Amino acid sequence: MSRHPRLSAAATAALALGLVAAAPATGEEPLVTDARAIAHFDLAAGQTPENIALDRDGSADLTFARARQIAHVTEDGHIWIRATLPAVTGPATPIVGSAIVTGIARAHDGTLYVNYATGTSETGIWRLDPDGGAPEQIAALPADGLPNGLALDEHRGVLYAADSVRGTVWRVPQAGGTATAWATGTALTPLAGAASRFGANGIKTDRNAVWVSNTGRGTLLRIPVGPDDSAGPAETRATGLEGIDDFTLPGHGKTVLAALNAPGKVVLVRPDGTATTVLTAQDGLSNPTSVAVRSRTLYVPSAAYSTQRDPNLLVARLRHLLGRG
Repeated sequence: MSRHPRLSAAATAALALGLVAAAPATGEEPLVTDARAIAHFDLAAGQTPENIALDRDGSADLTFARARQIAHVTEDGHIWIRATLPAVTGPATPIVGSAIVTGIARAHDGTLYVNYATGTSETGIWRLDPDGGAPEQIAALPADGLPNGLALDEHRGVLYAADSVRGTVWRVPQAGGTATAWATGTALTPLAGAASRFGANGIKTDRNAVWVSNTGRGTLLRIPVGPDDSAGPAETRATGLEGIDDFTLPGHGKTVLAALNAPGKVVLVRPDGTATTVLTAQDGLSNPTSVAVRSRTLYVPSAAYSTQRDPNLLVARLRHLLGRG
């Protein structure tokens, strides 16, 4: 998440002016084609899709931030609500004020994990079992933070949550328990005076590292995981990514597809840090918040935080599989 209607109009306008540093256009065929929205959501009902986790059948689970819901969307666009996080008394989430559901991660057995930011003791990581039932809080996170992106490393049995206010990556056992501050530092904090007050935002894992976006700084970071599972020094892999929200690592390589929220773009970020725009508002994006890929299908939720029109789930076709290099 990098935008919210509660932000001032001035902040919205300033952030919307950000432009990504893109590589020069070439005569090659476009990487992404056949973009179309398979589902449109109800903005008035708070159906602002913030994050996405894919199922094996090509369906998607989304967090509706403002509605506090986890929604399921089939390949043909049918929408049903899996669960609603409990309402809280006197929500006081930093920056946004209201209680919101943000990042989502899916385990191989179908268990879903989500971040819930409330400004109260309910702030933390919540679990939804595959057979349904009520969501359960499995880890508390600081009430004065804003847990945003969420990633699951099943090999190590841990969850990582990116805190956009405290500039921290929290590490939590997959089974639940006490959260520890796994990574901190200036690279993860919000940038004073930036149009966006969000710092660490999106988060993903590969075999040996945790990747994090910083919205206010417009950066993409890679944090190595040491032999003892500790965090190594953060490496800046790309800059100039204004409005970067969440992203994906297709093929578990060094190439990244990232959502740029306010500019309304999805960009391909290469290993050398250069970026090329592959989707824009002309394709149907409306403040894209996250990206997911299965095989050659690209999924992009748009939350319409500042556009205030047409929150949707867009799918498109990748011309070829992205490599692992």
